[in-house]
Amino acid sequence: MADEVRARFAPSPTGDLHVGNIRTALYNWAFVRHLDGRLIFRLEDTDRSRSSDEACAAAIDTMHWLGLDWDEGVEVGGPDGPYRQSERYGIYREWTDRFLGEGSAYSCYCSQEEVAARSKAAGRPPGYDGHCRSLTEGQIDQYRAEGRLPAIRLRMQAGTTSFDDLVRGEVSFDNATVPDFVLVRADGHPLYTLAVAVDDVLMRITHIVRGEDLLSSTPRQVAVYRAMGIPPERWPRFGHLPMVLGPDGQRLSKRNGVVSIAWYRREGFLPEAMCNYLALLGWSPGDDRELFNLTEMRAGFEVGRVNRNPARFDLKKLEAINAEKIRELPEDELHRRVLMVLSDAGLLTEASTAATSATLKAGVRLIQTRIRRLVDAVPMLAFLLVEEAEFVRDPDDVAAMLIPEAVPALQAALVVLDKVDDWVEPRINAALRAGLDVAELKTKTAFPPLYVAVVGHRTGPPLFDSLALLGRDRVLGRLESALELARGGERAG
Repeated sequence: MADEVRARFAPSPTGDLHVGNIRTALYNWAFVRHLDGRLIFRLEDTDRSRSSDEACAAAIDTMHWLGLDWDEGVEVGGPDGPYRQSERYGIYREWTDRFLGEGSAYSCYCSQEEVAARSKAAGRPPGYDGHCRSLTEGQIDQYRAEGRLPAIRLRMQAGTTSFDDLVRGEVSFDNATVPDFVLVRADGHPLYTLAVAVDDVLMRITHIVRGEDLLSSTPRQVAVYRAMGIPPERWPRFGHLPMVLGPDGQRLSKRNGVVSIAWYRREGFLPEAMCNYLALLGWSPGDDRELFNLTEMRAGFEVGRVNRNPARFDLKKLEAINAEKIRELPEDELHRRVLMVLSDAGLLTEASTAATSATLKAGVRLIQTRIRRLVDAVPMLAFLLVEEAEFVRDPDDVAAMLIPEAVPALQAALVVLDKVDDWVEPRINAALRAGLDVAELKTKTAFPPLYVAVVGHRTGPPLFDSLALLGRDRVLGRLESALELARGGERAG
């Protein structure tokens, strides 16, 4: 249908997708889904020196991980493929030949050094001066005799380029500030400015929602549309999203905050949290809600409501949303995801198989409200999964807690817990509290060393539940070894 909304997500696979990429993908996804349109996923891999098959595969995998599907493009195909620009060079050559034949483009034999030297000599800002726009046959023959190969440049028309931006409103560029630009390098390699415009036309893109950093390239794309003979009413509508800044107000970079989505994934952030938080960097549901899912975003997203002001990325806010999303997960789903994290950490081995079923599920339940990232489960549950010979306590917590003053509490715990036959949380709780009371020890000072003795550090699941899960024999063994450490400190003192 002629009025079908068609948008695209078209990253350059030169590395891991970053925060800005994914927000762009998310907004395009929500935009087309809200309007029952179609999303095209295209890989703009014309930068041969930086693009790789691995990065392409990683981009596809990231989209799947986030839960963002697409209707046409890489992996799924479609009527306008191929969807990798590196496989479309023949198409770009055809259009370049047409532009040359019609005079909307021309061959340029200038080197970059010559262009820079002329600008410097004339006192002009750097940029092309149109030197090869009207070469004579003799000049062309001379350049060819020198063995020069030409780049192909598009002729910029005089006047202005104006359009109604979906986010920023009316935008206008003076074409005099946009020099004739290169479409194809001298080695025959097509550049982004040619490929992106040709592909958007041939793939019938109706809306281009992308980052503000690409706003200045819009006049070049429009110039290619004109050269292709596309009337203004058939040009895609543009919407340029505000920049995402770091906490310091500067453009987000590795210097002021990790931006690779792969990093957040490794650090235990949920895709649900990433989508939720990134959506808030420029848009909101409009009812003071900060927590929502993709279905709810799809229902309410309108690109015209995107804020044009830059957004600041706040890792603590993302962590808070991630913690809420973890709490919302069904028990079985959280268990599945924690298992993957524990496996990546090398904790799920044959020796720990027995603890990966009911015991581990119970452990996951205990920490669901205590973790902010999935990777927090590793230190919190490791005490259940290691063999006793490999159990290691945190050195700093040992130095602070397993000291001579802890000996009475450890001794009292050993005495009373050794007599508990029905090893369940209520019995353990009652016995331990009673034993400490008899020994005239306060729980406030007694519990921390007991926790370090059994769990290995001062934070994690609740103490009594941890004891119940670990099992009677392992608890008593760890208390005995902790008592030796404390007594060692006592003797050393």
